[in-house]
Amino acid sequence: MKPEPSHALERLMQALLTELMPAVQPAYRQAGVGIQAMMIAAIREEHDRAAARRVEENRALRSLFADAAPTVTDAALRGRLGAAAQSEEASLLVPDLEASNGTLRSLLIELHAHVESLAGDAARRIEAAIWRELAASTERRKLGLGPC
Repeated sequence: MKPEPSHALERLMQALLTELMPAVQPAYRQAGVGIQAMMIAAIREEHDRAAARRVEENRALRSLFADAAPTVTDAALRGRLGAAAQSEEASLLVPDLEASNGTLRSLLIELHAHVESLAGDAARRIEAAIWRELAASTERRKLGLGPC
């Protein structure tokens, strides 16, 4: 038998909510079991999308860097942006994707600080693209639990 992680987490959450939670007393402990069940649901959701979300975000950042590089006036930063735009994932393991994402997001911060210091429409266009990507990144991370 090969347990499917998503299925196992779903079953665990259901057991906590339907079997354990009603049997636990007092009420504050019962609420604690409910919170643990919701945490399992969040873990399940993040497990299912972990690699895809990171790959999507890393691609979006690389594309943004490719578009921004010609406008950047700092040669060293422009070179790092170009290199990052051409880079690819070395691995699809989540920790490796997360490390790559951290590196790309640090470069995004540098880019953002740089374009904020520049005048002109091209700099404002890049700045707007950065804000759009930050908003999209927030949406990618949003969990499907609770009110939207």
